[in-house]
Amino acid sequence: MAATLAPADRLAAPSLRLHHPSSLSRRLLVPSRLPTTFLLPHRRPQVVAMAVETGGANSKPRVLVAEKLGEAGLALLKGLADVDCSYNLSPEELRAKIALCDALIVRSGTKVGRDVFESSGGKLKVVGRAGVGIDNVDLAAATEHGCLVVNAPTANTVAAAEHGIALLTAMARNIARSDASMKAGKWERNKYVGVSLVGKILAILGFGKVGSEVARRAKGLGMHVIAHDPYAAADRARAMGVELVTFDEAIASADFISLHMPLTPSTSKILNDEAFAKMKKGVRVINVARGGVIDEEALVKALDSGVVAQAALDVFTKEPPSADSKLVLHAKVIATPHLGASTVEAQEEVAIEIAEAVIGALKGELAATAVNAPMVPPEVLTELAPFVVLAEKLGRLAVQLVAGGSGVKSVKVTYASARTSADLDTRLLRAMITKGLIEPISDVHINLVNADYTAKKRGIRITEERIPLDGSPENPIESIQVHIANAESKFPTAVSGMGEITVEGRVKDGIPHLTKVGSFQVDASMEGSLILCRQVDQPGMIGTVGSILGEQNVNVSYMSVGRIAPRKHAVMAIGVDEEPTKAALKKIGDIPAIEEFVFLKL
Repeated sequence: MAATLAPADRLAAPSLRLHHPSSLSRRLLVPSRLPTTFLLPHRRPQVVAMAVETGGANSKPRVLVAEKLGEAGLALLKGLADVDCSYNLSPEELRAKIALCDALIVRSGTKVGRDVFESSGGKLKVVGRAGVGIDNVDLAAATEHGCLVVNAPTANTVAAAEHGIALLTAMARNIARSDASMKAGKWERNKYVGVSLVGKILAILGFGKVGSEVARRAKGLGMHVIAHDPYAAADRARAMGVELVTFDEAIASADFISLHMPLTPSTSKILNDEAFAKMKKGVRVINVARGGVIDEEALVKALDSGVVAQAALDVFTKEPPSADSKLVLHAKVIATPHLGASTVEAQEEVAIEIAEAVIGALKGELAATAVNAPMVPPEVLTELAPFVVLAEKLGRLAVQLVAGGSGVKSVKVTYASARTSADLDTRLLRAMITKGLIEPISDVHINLVNADYTAKKRGIRITEERIPLDGSPENPIESIQVHIANAESKFPTAVSGMGEITVEGRVKDGIPHLTKVGSFQVDASMEGSLILCRQVDQPGMIGTVGSILGEQNVNVSYMSVGRIAPRKHAVMAIGVDEEPTKAALKKIGDIPAIEEFVFLKL
């Protein structure tokens, strides 16, 4: 008999019940990251746990630990399961062993690809990644084979922050180079004169968990700390004595720059030739985040020119970097081999965190660190798929409208529906809105399991309201609105009369559409990217903007104009297939009749 979980109120611990296996045939828990498989029936369902069949009532599940794990974590695992610690397995050896295992725990060195899941024959129920990144696990293959994937995202926060401070101080006082000089039999006191930290400006790019811990320690060293994070709360930063500033302000005024942001499309190579050109001569750069956030060729040029006096790097675009890497071999660079989480204490904490997550999954419990999510029957997928896409895109659009520094703390979601509350389970849609709000600026993977938990950890309060409609409940939802309170907008027109950033969307012919921005009605297909312009309503505006985009070879997929009244103010929504250049966007902004505009990636 398989254990199932009764519906839980948000993330409250669910109670266990038993059902005959035949009653579970249509409701198996099949994890997935894909938005279109992120569905549940519109009637309140039971979340079905994955019960591990081990061949007998008294049998223990079998856990394969393929890379070194701390003793505390192993002890927890051994209390529930038979544990096989087999390190440095070849791909062939891993495939041979996995068919006998219910769980697999790896670090970053073991690739868990499709071949591993296929070799498991469906027995593998959970993969635990002892760390944050999951690049070495094929999530799509895990989904297809019904395997949950969990990670350990919080245990190494302090260790990473300490390593960032260690690199900062070692760089400032030339510790590595002077040590090498001493070991070479030299005594070069005058050559390795350092710089003081007291009173210097440290710009932290990415003010999350690690960035905050670095700020606390840097304040203790007497540094003046500023930070850039478009989605950090200003009052939280102020409470720590940290000033939130724009990206350009941060890099232009800093004596030291420390990076603590995830690698996303928006942060990839964020420190590039253009960024280095804005820095003051002699700046020093520390990176314990992700290698890809720095354009390494641009950094070498900046070091050669003297714009960057020194760099201290723990992460690289390619790891390990090549033996002849110009960056690693540069005389002005301190390099360490991705040691951010490498302390005895952090490794033990990671071991405990991943062991607890794997044990919970084997017991059929919901895991807050799951990085893939449940799949449900095809008929439910057909009904709710477009609303799932709409919900994520509304969250993604709304967060891009928030001006840097104001943060997102209070979000209200409003559903207009003819269905009763009992027949409209909005947990999935709320999770997808949370996914849209957080994933673009984070390395956290949001799903039904961890959405509320992640929002709470980030200080985001999400409430929901249902607007009852008359009519047939055949269509589950008429419209969804997302309201962000107490936040400034980079596109002030998006602020409604209630003082909230407001966007509304509907599904038309199966396609998500943006139907309202602030108080303005629009009609824009939520595909590709979007330019929103507030303008004076007058002839020729569509042609003028279209010509500018055409000159830049940017294809316009649609244009829509919503206005208050003829010759008054209007909002023009322009769908584009390519991202316009900064020059093209500037030309649009320079049109006299356009009062404000914003470019949004959907």
